[in-house]
Amino acid sequence: MPEFGSAKPPVGFVRFCASNLDDCRAKDRTIFTSRASMTPEMWEALAKVNSYVNGRVRPVSDQDLYGEIERWTYPVNAGDCEDFVLLKKRYLEGLGFSPSTLLITVVLDEKGEGHAILTVATTDGDFLLDNRRDQILRWSDSTYTFLKRQSARDPLQWTSLSRRSSSAAPVVSTRSEEER
Repeated sequence: MPEFGSAKPPVGFVRFCASNLDDCRAKDRTIFTSRASMTPEMWEALAKVNSYVNGRVRPVSDQDLYGEIERWTYPVNAGDCEDFVLLKKRYLEGLGFSPSTLLITVVLDEKGEGHAILTVATTDGDFLLDNRRDQILRWSDSTYTFLKRQSARDPLQWTSLSRRSSSAAPVVSTRSEEER
């Protein structure tokens, strides 16, 4: 997945990090891994976590759930796309995946609307965990337009995935996944 310089993080991410600083700090930099070595066990863990979270969390917009346009949080029973991403990231880190290989990514979907997915950077390529499907896709097989994602070196920094400017920090999602 090519990168084109720095980008501003989504406003919801900034607010999330203000309340959850430990979840946003770069972990031990001595164990930085830019790409995870894909093994059958790793692939199985990715598939299980993706499917489990997709089945456990009911898709609901932040507006419907909290009365706010954008709120990133760990979901309990319901949440929108970025909430799914945060929970998947947490579970995979708990299973031993390096945080530097689990990158929150902002895309435009087929309707041109903001959406968040989790990119897993591996030696076999970048793969997407998405709350809209249990199937894990290679990023290049997706129909999304990639805008930006977290930096592997510093989770508070973001990189542009588009040649056009992604300096704006757009709302990721304003409608529930059920409305799409």
